[in-house]
Formats: sequence, C-alpha cells, structure tokens
Amino acid sequence: MDSNGLETLSKMLEGLSEGQASKAGLSPALKALVDGSPFTAAVLLVHQPQTDRLVPAASAGLSANSFRRLESRADKSGLREIFDSGMPGSVSAANCGEELRFLFDDGDCGELLVSPVIPDKTICGVLATSLRSADDVGDAWALARVAASLVAQNLRVESTIDAERSKIDEERSHLRQELRDRHDFSHIVGNSGPMRLVYEQVTQVARSNATVLLRGESGTGKEMIAQAIHYNSLRAKGPFVKVNCAALPDTLVESELFGYEKGAFTGADKLKKGRFELADGGTIFLDEIGDLPPQTQIKLLRVLQEREFERLGGTETRKVNVRVVTATNRDLEREIGDGRFREDLYYRLNVFTIFLPPLRDRKADILLLAEHFLDRFEKEHGKSIKRISTPAIDMLTSYHFPGNVRELENVIERAVLVCDSNVIHGHHLPPTLQTAEVSGTETRGSLESAVGSFEKDLIQDALKSTGGNVAKAARALESTERIIGYKIRKYGLDPARYRS
Repeated sequence: MDSNGLETLSKMLEGLSEGQASKAGLSPALKALVDGSPFTAAVLLVHQPQTDRLVPAASAGLSANSFRRLESRADKSGLREIFDSGMPGSVSAANCGEELRFLFDDGDCGELLVSPVIPDKTICGVLATSLRSADDVGDAWALARVAASLVAQNLRVESTIDAERSKIDEERSHLRQELRDRHDFSHIVGNSGPMRLVYEQVTQVARSNATVLLRGESGTGKEMIAQAIHYNSLRAKGPFVKVNCAALPDTLVESELFGYEKGAFTGADKLKKGRFELADGGTIFLDEIGDLPPQTQIKLLRVLQEREFERLGGTETRKVNVRVVTATNRDLEREIGDGRFREDLYYRLNVFTIFLPPLRDRKADILLLAEHFLDRFEKEHGKSIKRISTPAIDMLTSYHFPGNVRELENVIERAVLVCDSNVIHGHHLPPTLQTAEVSGTETRGSLESAVGSFEKDLIQDALKSTGGNVAKAARALESTERIIGYKIRKYGLDPARYRS
C-alpha cells in the first residue's frame, strides 16, 4: 500500500474519531476514503437480524436518490450473496445486473469490491467500494479490506458502548424502582391512629404538584415522608434533591440554592448549578426552612410564585419545573410574630400541611419500630438476636423519647452492639432509660438491689416464654417452683399477665 493509501486511512481514522465511536463518524470516514483513493463511491451495508435484511447504513459518493434505490435493492443483489458467503468478492459492472448498475459512473465499466465487516468474529455487514475501471483493482483491494477493518473496529466499539449504556440504563431503572419501593409510604413503620392520618394525607397530596409543609419535632421522620411523597408522585422518575437549610452558612445559602456564574465572586472559577436547577423536573426538599435568612426568603418567595430565578452574578432568568416540599420543627407563627420569618412566604408554603406526631403520642408504634430497627441492626452488625425481653419493652414504652424515632433508632443500635446473648435485656439499654422510675432498674444502691433487679428481669422473661406457667418457668431457670413462687411474690409479679 502506497503513501496515498496510508494518508487516506489516516483521514478515515480522523473521521471515525470525530464521531466519538458512533455511527456519526461513518459517513465522514467513507468520504475520506473516496476523496483519497480511486474509489468513486463507498457504501456500508449492515445486516438487521430482526428482519434478516441487508440495508445501507452510511455512504459517500452516492446521491440521495441512489442511496434510496440501494435500500430497496441491496438485499436481492449480489451483495447479499457475498455477505452470506462471508468472503471478500467483486462484482463487475458488466454482469452486476440492473439492481446495482446505478453504482457505476459509466454503464458497463468498473468494478465493485465488496469486503466483509467482522467486528467480533461474526460478520455484521459489508463495505462496497466502486472503481471506474477493473484495471485499478491492484492495491485497491488492500485499501478496501483495511478500510473494512477500521469500520468493523468502529462498530465493535459502538456495540460495547451501547451495551454499557443499556446496562447503566437498566441499573438506573432498577435503582429508581428500588428507591420507590423503599420509600413507599406503605413501608413506613407504624399503625397508630396519628400515623394512619399521616398516611391518608400523603395519599391525598402525593400525586398532585402542591407545595407541602411538613411540621413536627426533630426526629419524627419528616425527610422520610418527603421521600414518600416524591416517590409516589408523578415526578418519581425525576430527581429528589435534599437541602438542609440549617446546615448551610448564611453566606452560602443563596449560591447553593440558585447557583452562581463564573466570576460571580472570588473563588468562583467555574459555573455552578444550584439545587433548584438540579431538581428541575423533580422535587426539592428544603429541610429546616425556618432557618433561612431573610434575604434568601425573598428570593425563595419569587421561585414559588413565578418558578424562575437568576444565578448569583448572572442576569439571565431561568425557569424551573420543580415541586417544593419543606419541613420545620419551629413554630412558624411565633417566628412571624418575632419578625424572623416572612408572612407572605409562610402562606406560600402552607398550601398542604402535614403534622408528624412525636413518638410519645404514638406509643403503640414503639414496639413495631424497635423490632424493625432490631432486625436491621442485627444484620448490619452480624449479631443473632431473637427478641427484646419484656422488662426492656416496658422500659421502652415508658420512656418519653424527646429525640423521637431517631433516638429510638440509636437506642436499639446501642443495645444490639452491647448485647452478648440472643435477647436484649433492660441492662443493655442506655442509662437514660434504665434510671426511669417506672423501669425499676435503678443502678444506684446496694449490690442486693442490683442483683434483685436482674433477678426480677430474668423471672419476667421466663414467665413470658412459658405463658405464665410458674412450674415451667422454674425448670427453665433451673430452680424449684417453690423458690420461683417466693420470688414472684417478693417482686410483686403477676403470672396471669403473661397468659395468652
């Protein structure tokens, strides 16, 4: 192959590179082949497994009319015979038949060189190149075959990229469905009256675009409800962007929410999109909205009213299609009265309000939540814990949990970590619960009272396991019925309480 052929192949590679390993680079590559060689035209035909047809995919040197004619005739021509054979072949203008005659410049003169395209040991098409004269075949065959190899390499890379893209799309779809299942409000733990009201309200508002204000003490699960609203809405396929307004310094809140242009301030060396822009088409969750500085409240009000904003340091107005869900543990009415929160913003946010009850008002859910966290943390920490003892349950249900569900979660994780058996007992719980008066597990006092407290715990647990049968409880504790009966009277226990 001479230097002209090598230069032509180099230009083909440039054309394929410009297309970034996709079909977009095939036509420029074929044009480079035709421009730098004796070929008058070049056309790539690929096999479609679905229809079992050979169809043109890219060309150079052919008119639009000729390309359309080839689409209808290629599969019934000598090109299909060469494809089926898997071997290079040629077709002369003199005997190609009417179906391919139009590929040649001059009637019965010329030769069509057909090279198979084999990206992965399997032929997927052919590269057909036409010559003005059969006398030019010589080095043209070598050039045509190398060109076919370059095209095959391009198709192989494209196939790999398509497969990876398909895999990523499939994983993204799977993860999105997993998130949707995980945050479905039907999976939120709790069936008390106050929580059933919350579920009903989430059902009512989820599939709308209404702004939602979640109110309740810290640790009641406002973020989980916000996720449930998003993943059960019509925007479930869009992004869910979380912003903790209390965690951002006043000087950064505006740039985080609305972004900034390059050069907007010292250190802004590149453009940055804000959270609202990132949430376009989905939902933005503004947690601790009551902590927003007054200046940012004004800009937020405009976004809620007009659905538009400007980046910091920019002048272009940007439109966003975003749903706003906010949350706060503050008394906004008092904040308005003290001048720390804008009244007009409050009315914009207070479209649909959901109050999250504190854990002390949903005592019926404490055991359900405790068992849910126990199941999660025993797997996470590699423990095998079967249950929570009755005294420990009494301590949990008697405690007021100022930190709400988040505190209960931490309590159970600690208990799992320190538990050295397959049952969580009262002494595995934190001191804040153990010193509660109702628990009867005060650790301050004599050794006798501490031993007695532990003894009471074991007897209660045994009675629960045996359904209140004192004799069976005594055998389980490797003691006598008389001794256990004495201890039951001593600690004021009632075996009937444990009978089903």
